[in-house]
Amino acid sequence: MDIVIGIIIFVIGSAVGFFTSRTLSASNQENQKLAEKVNHSEASLAQYKVDVAEHLDHSKQLLEQMNSTCKKAMEQMEKSTILLQKATPKENETMPFFSKETQEQLAQTVALRHNREERKGDREVTEAPLDYSGEASGLFADKKQTVTNSNIEN
Repeated sequence: MDIVIGIIIFVIGSAVGFFTSRTLSASNQENQKLAEKVNHSEASLAQYKVDVAEHLDHSKQLLEQMNSTCKKAMEQMEKSTILLQKATPKENETMPFFSKETQEQLAQTVALRHNREERKGDREVTEAPLDYSGEASGLFADKKQTVTNSNIEN
């Protein structure tokens, strides 16, 4: 009987050992899967940190470029303001509407016209212009006009 009990204990021990090893093996596999996920997550996190660092570096370069462009624009604005202030007449100075040459030409034209008017005023006009007739045409009179070129029979 000792042998039968020994065999039964051996079979029961083997069954318990088998199920225990399977259970431990399943949790070991889960631990391996979890360890793989952790490693993968750590690798993803490291890659994310590298990507963020590259992005921030690129953003820094763009901001530096933008800053230098703004400085150049401000310098250009200052130069333009100085040039505009130099070109703008002061309060008691007035900028002529026409250039000097144009004003001279206008003065000459006015002088010529003034001379012509003086010459016209010297002589008296007593005759009508040649394109006017001396007689009234009767066009605006209230008389009925006869039609001379009509083919209508009365």
